[in-house]
Amino acid sequence: MGSNLKYVKRLAVTGGAGFVGSNFLRRMVPAYPDYLFINIDCLTYAGNLANLDELKNYPNYRFEKLNIRDYSRLEECFVRYDINAIIHLAAESHVDRSILNPIDFVGTNIIGTANLLELARQYPGDFRFHHISTDEVYGSIEVPGLAGEWSPYHPTSPYAASKAAADHLVEAYHKTYNLDTVITICSNNYGPYQFPEKIIPLVIRNAIDGLEIPIYGDGRNTRDWIHVNDHCRAIERVFSDGRSGEKYNAGVGNGIENIDLVIMICHLLDKKLGGGPHAKLIKKVPDRPGHDRRYALDSSRIRNELNWAPEITFEKGLEDTIDWYLENNNWLRSCLSGEYMKYYERNYLNR
Repeated sequence: MGSNLKYVKRLAVTGGAGFVGSNFLRRMVPAYPDYLFINIDCLTYAGNLANLDELKNYPNYRFEKLNIRDYSRLEECFVRYDINAIIHLAAESHVDRSILNPIDFVGTNIIGTANLLELARQYPGDFRFHHISTDEVYGSIEVPGLAGEWSPYHPTSPYAASKAAADHLVEAYHKTYNLDTVITICSNNYGPYQFPEKIIPLVIRNAIDGLEIPIYGDGRNTRDWIHVNDHCRAIERVFSDGRSGEKYNAGVGNGIENIDLVIMICHLLDKKLGGGPHAKLIKKVPDRPGHDRRYALDSSRIRNELNWAPEITFEKGLEDTIDWYLENNNWLRSCLSGEYMKYYERNYLNR
């Protein structure tokens, strides 16, 4: 533990091998050499250490394979590194999976969050707990409304309900135990290294392979899309400067219907790959239960208080994302085949 104390922050990043977590760590580890980053991830199907290859030799980066449901192992990790801050990204996050198996979402998103909070409150003084949430906690927002940090929660899926419960726990620990907490609530993320169950990499993968591209219901469900790099900038800003006990919405305000998003991707792939039109692969399928119609965030607080604003336009970000998946087709295939778990066994188990 003594050698760890040379670092100003010993920062646990839960879910650091996932989509947002790996993008966040690739940004932060080189930029903050006086912080020790401890990546805590249990490597479920969506966790991939190959996303973090470039960080393996950084002296201020560590990886710990453990599940946030396991309190005793978490506690040992906290003691060993003398952790004094958390950025909590670990979560079961796919709505369809939550409909099929809600108990996993309760276990990770609620019990796992409670474990981390309970450990955090054992460390008095300068300990910041930053919890990352989702716009789905607000439920469907009527046109032309926006969900602000003051808006009531109306979760409609087991995933959204588990995240809402976690948010309430974080707020309760702030009010009851005076724990220094902040919450960021973001809109739909996209960008490199996203597991291909999510709509953008799924559409790219299916279009490349000539497979049907499924669209739920009439395809008119509206989502706000934020590039993962802009989201990581928001996390960094709130972690550093956000007011204790506050929530900060981080959205863009682009409001794109799913069917229009898929058609945009297909048209871009037509230009890049030829052999189109890829839009002929689109097939409408029965809607999923509790499918929210529209998400839309009021992000004025983070913009006004912390001077954050998205820098990447959706058009540029989407094209760059498509290019990344086309150039990293092997990464996409390895996710679907489970090869990334073999990567972990080769590179980490025997160290």
